[in-house]
Amino acid sequence: MDPSAGTGGENPLEGAVVAVAGAAGPAGRAALLRLAEAGATVVAADSDVERLAEAVDAARYKHGGAVVTGETVNLLDLDATRAWADRTEKEFGRVDGVVHLVGGWRGSKTFAATPLADWDTLHNLLIRTVQHTSLAFHDALRRSGQGRFVLISAAGASKPTAGNAAYAASKAAAEAWTLALADAFRKEGGDEGLPAAAAILVVKALVHDAMRAERPHAKFAGFTDVTELAEAITGVWEKPAEEVNGKRLWLTPQP
Repeated sequence: MDPSAGTGGENPLEGAVVAVAGAAGPAGRAALLRLAEAGATVVAADSDVERLAEAVDAARYKHGGAVVTGETVNLLDLDATRAWADRTEKEFGRVDGVVHLVGGWRGSKTFAATPLADWDTLHNLLIRTVQHTSLAFHDALRRSGQGRFVLISAAGASKPTAGNAAYAASKAAAEAWTLALADAFRKEGGDEGLPAAAAILVVKALVHDAMRAERPHAKFAGFTDVTELAEAITGVWEKPAEEVNGKRLWLTPQP
């Protein structure tokens, strides 16, 4: 790879290498398409083999010549996640970003009815995968020169509701972990400036075309379309690290 690739300029994503965790869902598909369009090499991971292959193929087809790869990775296994990070940096020579799109939701009608099994599930999906991907890719992002760790979070983390206790607490914990990563980047920068940045994109909820087709009369007020989210993801590289590091970037009105 050209050693000057992915180091900034008019299009900071041209030649950059970006890993996308949880890439098989609608948000992942949109992110793969937008990152490929921006000129990035995209390394996608998900646990759903079939849907991941479809998402990767769609990005390759729409952007001929784009390098988009996919593999199944158990992000609940730290060693497996570290191996994915190491393979990615070894194959492509750098890692300039990690986009964390692993999602999941559990809720209940009342606070008292919250099943603690929901916490166990969401802890793994929404917290443990953030911990493993951030730890696995930390060094590579720091070496990049323009590394970005992007977490997708929910407004409910800042304003939990009774029926969303497990979900909101999980999202809040994931945000706290990401902010700690941002502080690490700040402390590692010294006088030379930040080596990388960790940012949080906050949505109320996401919407995509299939949802609109299923519910044609629904307004989805305050929801963020997955294509808008993808645009916001690429925008994190367009701003200096100091402007996005440790920031919650709101894509919906702040509660």
